Amino acid sequence: MKMISWNVNGLRAVMGKGFMDAFRALDADLFCLQETKLQEGQIQMDLPGYHQYWNYAEKKGYSGTAVFSRREPLSVRYGIGEEPFDHEGRVITLEFPECYFLTVYTPNAQQTLARLDFRMAWEDAFLGYLKKLDAEKPVIFCGDLNVAHTEIDLKNPKANVHNAGFTPEERGKMDQLLQSGFIDTFRYFYPDRREIYSWWSYRFRAREHNAGWRIDYFIVSERLAGQLRGAEIHTEILGSDHCPVALEISL
Repeated sequence: MKMISWNVNGLRAVMGKGFMDAFRALDADLFCLQETKLQEGQIQMDLPGYHQYWNYAEKKGYSGTAVFSRREPLSVRYGIGEEPFDHEGRVITLEFPECYFLTVYTPNAQQTLARLDFRMAWEDAFLGYLKKLDAEKPVIFCGDLNVAHTEIDLKNPKANVHNAGFTPEERGKMDQLLQSGFIDTFRYFYPDRREIYSWWSYRFRAREHNAGWRIDYFIVSERLAGQLRGAEIHTEILGSDHCPVALEISL
């Protein structure tokens, strides 16, 4: 089974930059989006063979997630069931017979770390939600987690150690997540691989110089390790400041 996750940073914008060509070429069984920046009814996606699930932020033009699945799930949940975290369209959970599958757009701590406290509270609530799911059946989740976990996950670690996405607090929460029975699938296959990123700032020609960050992930329950078949970051695909990330798994 092939799965794709892509922060499109505005779906309507990326539709004019080759999105459908990329969608067809990637040919995924599950295709997830973050930062759709849509309200219901603002776009109609013609995707034969796929079931569509959308979670919209209450704030217009902000956040939002979507999942397109060839298989119809047993059930679908939107959000994590906790205030104040379910107003921004950040999580969709599909239940299949073999597993739970989620897409997530983690809150950004923002410049000056104005939202770091909210981010820390989110991390605790989201991990609690994952653990409840994992107690029932294995979990696969993907999305823009807005953190570069280790120094090899971004181009300039020393210059960014106190910036959003690379603070000790955010990295510590990723440590806690992975120590709770989950695997970063890209690092499972490529534990030491460097200079492969999934996000580049629009400033300073960062993508041209590959001055990027790896902040988009597929993470799975440890007991799925034997079923992992491959992980990839599609740096060749343009259209957003992020590129798609992929997971292949036997379910």
